[in-house]
Amino acid sequence: MIYISSALAIFMAIMVLIIRMKAAKRPVSARKIVLPPIFMSTGALMFLFPSFQVTAKELLEAITIGLLFSILLIKTSTFEVRDDQIYLQRSKAFVFILIGLLIIRIIAKLILSSSIDVGELSGMFFLLAFGMIVPWRIAMFLQYRKLKNEFNDGNLKRI
Repeated sequence: MIYISSALAIFMAIMVLIIRMKAAKRPVSARKIVLPPIFMSTGALMFLFPSFQVTAKELLEAITIGLLFSILLIKTSTFEVRDDQIYLQRSKAFVFILIGLLIIRIIAKLILSSSIDVGELSGMFFLLAFGMIVPWRIAMFLQYRKLKNEFNDGNLKRI
């Protein structure tokens, strides 16, 4: 089960990279920034099942690590104005950060799977991911809104 979930994590990371590269070619909107965490939040329904429920300590640990990892994503996500549209700038560091986070996740899963139930571990990794994505998307939204306001006020140079 651990190997299957690790293979799925690798597949999902590849998909995120592809989606991120394609997204950089299209203008960004507030909706494109806000919707992914909302869609992801439906995954919290897993906690209705006892096998996925985590302790308060595990919840705090997962969210804290997610918040720490979000800093890397926030630092590598910047916007630019091109052709009177706002675009997410491509960052070469993002690819390495995503791969690094994936490697850390797989190693942590292999180590922790011997002491934590697979269901609980799944719940913890969901919380970690959610704790990483929500602050990142909030920061992106605030940065996007600031840039959009500057652009609309005419205080921003066009590229």
